[in-house]
Amino acid sequence: MNRKITKDEFRKEVMASTQLSLVKFKTDWSGTCQIIEPIYNDLAKSYKGVVNFFTVDVESEKGIEKEYSIMELPTILFFRAGKIVDHAVGLTSRNILISKIENAIANRN
Repeated sequence: MNRKITKDEFRKEVMASTQLSLVKFKTDWSGTCQIIEPIYNDLAKSYKGVVNFFTVDVESEKGIEKEYSIMELPTILFFRAGKIVDHAVGLTSRNILISKIENAIANRN
């Protein structure tokens, strides 16, 4: 399931995990973030137990977007073992996200 996390939880839940984790950086007021929200939540259900899905609100967790050079919202970063293995920026289709997830699962290096 998709879970909203803080900066402190981010370090524990994402950076320390060896499992593939997707982190969506968003704001509540962004139309593009609102459009992608149901797609992201549906994918979180589909990949439950295989991939971790998290959301970080960059307005309430100030500074984290600068740490990861996030310039456009939403940005979805794919992490494994504390490293970024892929990303998606802006309005990204469901099929592209599935392709990126499947590729990241297949390439566990």
